[in-house]
Parts: sequence; structure tokens; C-alpha cells
Amino acid sequence: MTLRVGIVGCGLIGQKRARALAGCRLVACADKQLPRASEVARLGTDVRVFEDGQALATSADVDVVVVATTHDVLPEITRAAIAAGKHVLVEKPAARRASELHDLLALARAKDVRVRVGFNHRYHRAFRRAREIVASGGLGPLMFLRARYGHGGRVGYEKEWRSDPALSGGGELIDQGAHLIDLARWFLGEFAEVSGYAHTYFWDMPVDDNAFLLLKTEHKQAAFLHASCTEWKNTFSFELYGRVGKLHVEGLGGSYGVERLAWYKMTPQMGPPETVIWEYPLADDSWDVEMAEFVDDIRLRREPDPGLPDALAVLDVVGRIYSSSGYAFAS
Repeated sequence: MTLRVGIVGCGLIGQKRARALAGCRLVACADKQLPRASEVARLGTDVRVFEDGQALATSADVDVVVVATTHDVLPEITRAAIAAGKHVLVEKPAARRASELHDLLALARAKDVRVRVGFNHRYHRAFRRAREIVASGGLGPLMFLRARYGHGGRVGYEKEWRSDPALSGGGELIDQGAHLIDLARWFLGEFAEVSGYAHTYFWDMPVDDNAFLLLKTEHKQAAFLHASCTEWKNTFSFELYGRVGKLHVEGLGGSYGVERLAWYKMTPQMGPPETVIWEYPLADDSWDVEMAEFVDDIRLRREPDPGLPDALAVLDVVGRIYSSSGYAFAS
């Protein structure tokens, strides 16, 4: 049976989701700005339009709800959809703080529905290949990673919803930093030690514009992460170091530059490594691949990865950094 999808939140990400349904059928769109919902609805046939996201989430003709709203609304729409027996793909970070998600795990199990969290970067071509290389033992035991992710904002950035902690739950750390934390966990595992600092250096807003993290696993594998919206030149760089080699993912397409993966293989004599480089100038297919995975989650009745436990782990790190950095909204 073809799954019927409803999308709540028809901004940029909602539009991307509507164009990458992996064979599912778009049947409903909701947005507080009805013209946006109507525009996305044109991507399907006989698509119903809602102003109220909760009404869509509980609609009888919807099997899957995609939640792509501001952060403050993510958990409440997800909760309503789960309670109504719908499967949910909720965009990262899934909430403003971990406490907003704690009851959803048990509710999803009780309703026997799948909940996937949209940590979409895992599905970029370079990361799919990197994951295969690590799984094959190509880097040997992993030691540490270093990653940077940032942009330079735009005129008026400090007045957008991401600068309002009541809507966003934080600044650059919870926005792009959440992707870095998720990717670091994906490769290294759970972090037993969390330290770092978030601060507002440039933008006149009550949330952070830079965050610096040092995360360590039980076995002392370390992740050095920097998320910034004072980068000025959009940057993505993710370097993963093993005992016999290194992987470097850089660029995400568009203004971040061509997506690229370099594999540096240590030789027995050490010195300059054997190097293999892949470039991915093609259109980004990560949204399609991610949705296809979710369809399989539902069909196979398997636990989505990433799911709510991953969002909880990321938000726990985010909350600890905000608290230690003195941001009042973290409590």
C-alpha cells in the first residue's frame, strides 16, 4: 500500500521533503502561512491544505507526518501525530531541549509507530561512502575527529526566528552544531565526557553564534567540534582519524562547495599517504535516500536510526554546553 504523507511546516525544508517522498503520496500540507501550504500542495494531486498542524497530524487519511516547523512546535506536533497512530519524520533537533522528548519514546512504543529524526547529513553521498570505509576496517580503530560547520548569516539574521530562544531553543549550537554532534556520535559512539563553550561574539541576539566542543567517549576517543555563524565563508569540514588512515569530508554542495571525500591511507613506511578522492557534483540525493530508509523502517517494523534516542543524546550535549556557558534559556 502506498503511504500517504502529510507535511507540517512548508518552508524550505518542508518543500525539500515534498519533493523527496520515495514513492509515497502527498495528501496534506499545513502551515500557519496558508499560501506556503498551498504552494507545496501543488506538488501533488488533490492535496488538502491546513492552517492547523495538529489537525493535519490527526487526520484519518494521513499515514506519515513530516514535521518541519520551528523548533518549539516540533515536539507538540510529533506528540499529536504519535498519539493518533501516525509514523513521524521530525526534523532535527526534534525539540528545544531533551525534556520535551522524554515521554515520546514510551508513547511511540505504546502506539507501535516509527519515529525518525531528520539528521539528514548522514545521507550525503560522501558520508554514505565514509561509513562503508569505516565499517570495512579501512581506517583501523578510530582515534578522534575534528569538524567545523558554519555560515556567515545575512542582513537581518539577528531578527530571524533562530535568534529567539523561545522558538529555537538556542543558536548556532542547536542549529548546525546538532548535525556535528550527531555525526560524531554516529562514528565514535556515546560520549562519556562533555565540555565546551558557547558564546555570542558578533550578532546582537540572545543566543550563541559560536560553539566550541570537546567530547570524549569512555575509551577517550575525542571529537573537536566548532559550529559558527560568523564563518563569513560557508564551511563544512569533517576529518576522521584512525590508526591506519584518515577520511576528510568537505563541502555540502551549493555555497559550501562541491561535496568531496578524501581517503588518506597510511603506508607501511608512513610518510605521504596513498590518497583516493571522490567528488560529488551531482544534485543532492540525501533527502530521497533518507525517506526511502524511513519507508523501509515502516515496512520492516524496525527502529529508525537516527531516531528519538539519538535526538535525546544530541540535546543532552547541547543542554549541558548551554548550561555551563551561562545561557538562561537552557534551564
